[in-house]
Amino acid sequence: MPGKTEDDTLKTGGMGRREFLQGAAATFLLLLSPRGFAAAPSILAVRIWPAEDYTRVTLESDSPIKFKQFLVKNPERLVIDLEDVELNSVLKGVADKLTVSDPYIEKFRAGLFKPGVVRMVLDLKVAVKPSVFTLKPVGQYGNRLVLDLYPEHPADPLMALVKNPGDEAGGSPEAARKQADAEPARSEEDKHADAKPAKSKKPVVDRLVTIAIDAGHGGEDPGAIGAHGTREKDVTLAIARRLKVRIDDMPGMRCFLTRDGDYFVPLGQRVVKARKVKADLFVSVHADAFMTPAASGSSVFALSDHGATSVAARWLAKKENEADLIGGVNLDVKDPYLARTLLDLSQTATINDSLKLGKAVLNELGGINRLHKGEVEQAGFAVLKSPDIPSILVETAFISNPEEERRLRDDAYQDKMANAIVSGIQRYFAKNPPVAKSRLARNG
Repeated sequence: MPGKTEDDTLKTGGMGRREFLQGAAATFLLLLSPRGFAAAPSILAVRIWPAEDYTRVTLESDSPIKFKQFLVKNPERLVIDLEDVELNSVLKGVADKLTVSDPYIEKFRAGLFKPGVVRMVLDLKVAVKPSVFTLKPVGQYGNRLVLDLYPEHPADPLMALVKNPGDEAGGSPEAARKQADAEPARSEEDKHADAKPAKSKKPVVDRLVTIAIDAGHGGEDPGAIGAHGTREKDVTLAIARRLKVRIDDMPGMRCFLTRDGDYFVPLGQRVVKARKVKADLFVSVHADAFMTPAASGSSVFALSDHGATSVAARWLAKKENEADLIGGVNLDVKDPYLARTLLDLSQTATINDSLKLGKAVLNELGGINRLHKGEVEQAGFAVLKSPDIPSILVETAFISNPEEERRLRDDAYQDKMANAIVSGIQRYFAKNPPVAKSRLARNG
């Protein structure tokens, strides 16, 4: 019809005047009914978590939401109809939650489609495979409706990693220039001496070593929160990014982050992502919390397939494994690849290597902080269940301890923590050179 200015997907769908008035009257009577009014869910908050892997939209409500969804092509749109939901100020303001840099959502709006139905329309930048599901109340959250927008053609994380520009030694061009500038001028005699065969040399690994660094928590899951408001997910990401800079600057090594932003990654998917880039080591970074603020110190954990080594380790593993409940996982989606990964218990050799890595890192951490336990502990951490990658979980400090919370917020301490972890990795490789694998060419 000429003169229309709003998207027709937010309109009444061309209903006749009589049907519209009948629907409006029914809605009015429903609102007058105490029972009907009490049952109508109210949207409390809308949160958007954009990331390269996927964008998550979360609607939090005071009661469960009934919904319908469908995709529209040319142009790409996702439409969500919310039943018996009031078009309140939270829904009217959804456009303000969107950032220009979101890789998947171009526009986001909500309006009254017909009596009793609020329609949300997401204009998309690319074709997506949406996963829409509900979550029951848990932790600080009420009922949630979650919209996960995955790209129809996701990027291969390994190809993205190997195409990252750098020299043949695995460092960045900038790192190579810094290294060249730092080297003293060499005489012809020195160069001639280099041409002589060395009497004894350590084995040379003719491939890049990949270290997967996992910043704990993220997105809907803030992790532990200190007395002064410090969120574990922010601390772990800051330290993870520092680790990446240091590892990428080391010849022959490169770093892969399981998350490089404030978004949630399910525990099992962190394992899968590390395996997809053929990681040699997996280090998950956390900031511990306990029921009393007196607890302090750094800890390192490895996987156990026969029970925890202490009551505290068991308690911590249970708490960390609940991250999927807080962050929000669609339990209806079954991933056979993930299931095979997490159920593979023939990983005794990997656990032994994990303990060696953990001991090397723990020794370095003892130089910058007191150790909560002087040995590597073990428990059933879901994020460490890779059958073929030595994996550890580092609790950098207790965020529940006011003094350690202050240190965790400090840039200098985060630098020291990253340096200590990298030194531990180097110490591990000095005694346990990476085994030969198929070479991963940087240009694919």
